[in-house]
Formats: sequence, structure tokens, C-alpha cells
Amino acid sequence: MRKWLEVEVFRRDDVTDSISIFELRHPNGEALPAFTAGAHIDVKVSDGLIRQYSLSNDPIETSRYVIAVLNEPVSRGGSKAIHETFQQGMLILVGEPRNYFPLEDADDTFILVAGGIGVTPILAMARELRRLERTFEVHYCIRSRSTGAFLDVFESPEFKDFVILHIDDETNTPGLNIEEIVKTDKSRLYICGPAGFINWVLTTAEACMPNDRIHRESFTAAPIEAPTDEGFEVEIASTGQKFFIPADKSVSAVLEEAGVEVLVSCQQGICGSCITNILEGEPDHKDSVLSESERKSGRLFTPCCSRAKSAKLVLDL
Repeated sequence: MRKWLEVEVFRRDDVTDSISIFELRHPNGEALPAFTAGAHIDVKVSDGLIRQYSLSNDPIETSRYVIAVLNEPVSRGGSKAIHETFQQGMLILVGEPRNYFPLEDADDTFILVAGGIGVTPILAMARELRRLERTFEVHYCIRSRSTGAFLDVFESPEFKDFVILHIDDETNTPGLNIEEIVKTDKSRLYICGPAGFINWVLTTAEACMPNDRIHRESFTAAPIEAPTDEGFEVEIASTGQKFFIPADKSVSAVLEEAGVEVLVSCQQGICGSCITNILEGEPDHKDSVLSESERKSGRLFTPCCSRAKSAKLVLDL
């Protein structure tokens, strides 16, 4: 069962025509649940509409959550509704922070690469690494200044020596050269942005460094191929109930229709809300949130989008 927390929109800044930054605080000034760099929260936009947004402030701050919301021209309605309805003083509901994109506790050089609005968790990481005096650099890729968030922070005296901006329409900013920035054996790469941007970076990065030193979080789902299976069976371990999952429905959709509670949010395999343990069977992963090692373990499953390679899956529900 998702636990909701009421917070106040303490401040709203419309930093570009399409990006707004929201500062959220407890209505009574109390401390908010702690989080770590890379974490996100669920935001209840309206009844039945929940979206995930990464936290961009320093985790040492317990009095507020800061999120940035891009009003996407092509979206499923969440960002548009937030831009139109969330105003200063409004009370909203958010979930407690969760983190599927954490910083490793390692003595490495942290290379933080962001594309567009994917900068939000990257900024939280940069703030923490700066405070801890760790070795890091940020590469922020945007089409133009009008599509960037937190540029004032990155160009401030505190961060300007650690940040390289890659702005498509400015000839005085360099292009992003992945081979060059991950040239040391101690490099650890973190990437966040749209799926296409991440895949572009990965194409080079995976040829330059070990896969276990590459960490990523997608803000958009990669295109999911149409199911090639004709359907499969899912069994609920706690009750023994069995359900047939046809090719045109997700596991979560079938279970919800039958009254089996499954915690889902994004329904695209990018937020991790629905990750479930598999007790039996072989999954066919379609998500963008599980790591390579988690996929290889065969023990985790995202019922909102993933399928089965075996005829049956037994889920720990």
C-alpha cells in the first residue's frame, strides 16, 4: 500500500516557457522523510494520475523537496496538469522517496551526464559530491538555454569549475565526447535523460568501460516491442490464484482487473514502483529500470510492461 504525505507547494519558479521548478515543504514546517541523491518521489497529480519526479536538492536538506517539471508537448497528461494546476500555497500528495539510481560509495571519479530534464537527479548528485569534496564533473547537454534547467546553479561560483555545458545552438560550447571523459580506469559514469539520449551515450560508453561502472536512469521509456508470445500464465504465490495473460494486456492490468493489488505508477517500466520478486519461471524484461545484474538474476519482474519467456511465472504477491 502506497503511503502518501501531504506537502505544500511552497514556491514555484517558471524558469523557461516549458520548465517549472517546485519547492515542496511540510505544511507545518516539519522535516520530510530523508532521501539519497538520485531518488524520486511519486506525485499525485489527480485521482488515478500519478507521476514520478526526481529530487534535485541536496539530500542533507530535510525541510524541502525540489522537483523540476517539463511541460512536454507529447505526454500522457501529467506534466501538463501540473503546469496548469500546481500553484504556490496548494496542498498536494507525494510518496516517500525511493531510489533506483543511487551513487556508489566508491573512491572514483564520478562522471555525471545529463540530457535535458534528466538533469534533476544529476544535480542532487553534484550537490552531494561537492559537499563531500569528491572528484566529479557534470556534462549537461541541451538544445538551447531555453530548454535547460538550473543553469544559474551550474554557472555559479560553487559549481562552474565542475560543469561543462554542451549547448547545441552555441558554437562556443564543446560537443560531448564520451571516449574522452571516461578515459581513466577510476571513472564511474551516471547518465540520465530521454531514452534516445541514453542509448546514444551507451553506444560509446559500453565500448570504453566496464558495464558495472555505468549507471543510468531514463526519463522516457524506450519503445516496447509488441509481444511475440501468445500469452502465458501467472500464479500468485500467496493464494495460488492463476491468471492467463494475453498478448494485448500487461500482467498488472490483468491482476488489477481481478482485484489483486499491484503497486504501479508509470506503467512504462521506468519508475520501479511495481518491481516484484519471481519465485518460478523466466521473465522477458521490457523495462528500463532494472540493472543488467538484476536482469541476469531472473528474480525480479516489472508487471507493468514485462512478459515471460516461460509458459508460467510464479510471483511473490
